[in-house]
Amino acid sequence: MRSGYVAVIGRANAGKSTLINVMVGEKVSIVSPKPQTTRDRILGVLTEDDYQIVFVDTPGIYKARNELTDRMMRTVETSAKTVDFILYVLDGHDGINEEDFELIKKYKALEIPMAVAYTKIDIMPKENIPLDMAKFSDAEIDLDVFPVSARKGKNIKPLKEFLAAHMPEGDKVFEQDIVSDKSEKFMIAEIMREKILLKFDQEIPHGVAIVINIFRLQENGVWEINLDIVCERPNHKAILIGKQGKAIKEVSSFARQDMEKFLGAKVFLTTYVKVKEDWRDRPALLKQYGYEEEQEF
Repeated sequence: MRSGYVAVIGRANAGKSTLINVMVGEKVSIVSPKPQTTRDRILGVLTEDDYQIVFVDTPGIYKARNELTDRMMRTVETSAKTVDFILYVLDGHDGINEEDFELIKKYKALEIPMAVAYTKIDIMPKENIPLDMAKFSDAEIDLDVFPVSARKGKNIKPLKEFLAAHMPEGDKVFEQDIVSDKSEKFMIAEIMREKILLKFDQEIPHGVAIVINIFRLQENGVWEINLDIVCERPNHKAILIGKQGKAIKEVSSFARQDMEKFLGAKVFLTTYVKVKEDWRDRPALLKQYGYEEEQEF
């Protein structure tokens, strides 16, 4: 039996969460086209007969502009130093740039086994792939590179088998049926935040926190969920609510549908929008909203 941790690291919006969801076979991280979708370190667990891989989904590497983002970047650094393998995810569609090579060399210097997942090959010109592969040689980076498409499932199996072969021998970290370390309550909050990310322009969802007040399965089999959407500005609150409450009703409806799929039961959802100015720079509020400093495994 082989078992170990793989840190999945890369620049913001490289496709890390989508790749992990596909490899695990379950949605363990929310996804959106916007940077900073993943805020926490989330574990996705892939268990097969002869191996278990615990994927560590980390926030996208991003220049810190507030205390929350700074904590997210510290999470990436902590995760990279405490795993058995590093998988650097590179957005092939966006193209390789010097920042990617600098980051790859930085993590390679940790002397932890490492490989590169070159993603989104389904939406890019195929002739770009060998050209980009040659750039690795030019940059004197000697690593296994796997061109993959998470959406189409291309080359996912060889990547999983490669990672499994590089896990240390040992017992499972998690029981057979566990796919994530996060609770149902956490995932419900993330589903709400995902829908806000998908609906609204960038600045608003980046300044939103979700606080679950009630998460209870009633005797009639319906989940009662009451939550607050916390934003940073009064004008953000007005946009989130929309004219005559249209925006908040629409995003809540989308979220409720996904919550019901996730929980396998009907959901009675109540949402409120509240303002806490500059909460992303206020340590007490960050702690209250669940953004604790990540510890080593």
